[in-house]
Amino acid sequence: MAEQTPVTPVQEYIEVEFRTGRLGYYQNPHHLPIKPEDLIIVEVERGEDIAQVTHLSVSGDEIGAQLPQTGRVYKIRRIATDTDIDKLHNLPQEEKKADQTFADILLRYPFDMKLIDTVYQFDGNKLTFFFTAEGRIDFRVFVRELANVFRTRIELHQTTGRDEAKRLGGFGMCGLPYCCGSFLKRFNQVTIKMAKDQNLAGNLAKISGPCGRLLCCLNFEEDFYVEEGRGFPIPGTCVELKGKRMYVFKIDVLNKRIHLSDENQSLSEIDLESFGKLKILSVPDIEPC
Repeated sequence: MAEQTPVTPVQEYIEVEFRTGRLGYYQNPHHLPIKPEDLIIVEVERGEDIAQVTHLSVSGDEIGAQLPQTGRVYKIRRIATDTDIDKLHNLPQEEKKADQTFADILLRYPFDMKLIDTVYQFDGNKLTFFFTAEGRIDFRVFVRELANVFRTRIELHQTTGRDEAKRLGGFGMCGLPYCCGSFLKRFNQVTIKMAKDQNLAGNLAKISGPCGRLLCCLNFEEDFYVEEGRGFPIPGTCVELKGKRMYVFKIDVLNKRIHLSDENQSLSEIDLESFGKLKILSVPDIEPC
C-alpha cells in the first residue's frame, strides 16, 4: 500500500482594514475572541496600529502575493480597549491640526498639491498625507521639513481620482453612497467592453463616476450579461428578414430582443426565438455585409 503524503492544513488569516484604507492579514495564534467589525491593535512594520476586522477566515492561497515577503509574521496584540477607543476618537483632532500645518508649509514651495486626507498611525510613529497633483513632484525637501516639524516618519501618497472619491465619499447617481467608499475593498478593472456588453456605451458621461472613471458597478453584472448573451448574435451580423438584408445593431439581453436595421436605417425588432429562424447571410470579421 502506497504511503500517503500528509496534507498540510491551509493556514487561515484574519483580514483587517487600517484607517489608511490598506488591508492587512494576520493569524490569530492565541485564539482571541475576535468578531467581524471588532477594533484590534496589531503589529506593523514600525510599531503598532489600530485596524478593523473585515473577514475572519481568509486562506493563504486566496491572498497569495499580498502576504508580506519579509518572512516576518506580524501579531495581533489585543482587542482594542476602551482606552484605545478613546485615543482613536482624539486622532481626528490631531490630524486636523496636521492638515493646517501641512498647508502652511506648502505655501513656501513652488508646486501645487491638493491634500485629500491625513492619517496618523495609532502609536504616532508615522503620519501619512494623501494628496493629488498634476504629474510627478519631487517633494524630498518638503518631506524632510515635515519630518522635522512633526518629529515622526512622514509618508506622502499621490492618489488617483478613484482614491480621492473613496476617501472623500459622496453619493452616486443611484442615490446611494459610493461603492468605493462604502463596501468595495479594492478597485476592480472596469472596461468599455463591459459597457458595450450592457448596452451602455452610448454616452460615457452617464456611465462615469465623479472620479472621471467608468462606474465600478458596471463590473457587478458583467458576468450575467456575458453568460446570458452567449445565445445572442454578434452586433453587425447580417440576416435576411422578409426578403430584406438587415443587420443586428443592438441586442437586449434582459428582454431577449434583437434590434435590426437595413441600409436605409429602417428599424425592426424581433425576439430571440424568431431570430433563430432567420437565414444568416454573414457574421462580422468573417464576411462584410
